[in-house]
Amino acid sequence: MIDRRSILLAAVALAAVPSVLAATGAVSFDQAAYDAALAEGRPMLVEISAPWCPTCKAQKAVLGPLLSDSRYAGLVYLDVDFDTQKDVVRALGARQQSTLIVYSGGAEIARSVGETDPATLKALVDSAL
Repeated sequence: MIDRRSILLAAVALAAVPSVLAATGAVSFDQAAYDAALAEGRPMLVEISAPWCPTCKAQKAVLGPLLSDSRYAGLVYLDVDFDTQKDVVRALGARQQSTLIVYSGGAEIARSVGETDPATLKALVDSAL
């Protein structure tokens, strides 16, 4: 049974998602930005997430501090909303939220689903550089 405290904690966590997104430097998925990054061969991380997903929240908590490092300044970081951007989710071949896709040199080079381990996420993002 869910108690009142759990509901309040969940509400606070959900309310923090937009600020976490802003703090990580992720921008909402834009097809033109995605296409341009691919054409230019820029390193890119595409995150497919949902505001209600606890795994997505855990990923954002790891990616925020990681991507604030100047080493990742050239990384394009796009966030796809799993619930409202179903066409993009399908086009990217994703089956669920908490999917991270890494691109380098104009091609997908790695994909992860549900991973929250900081060292593993760092290695995933580093593979794009």
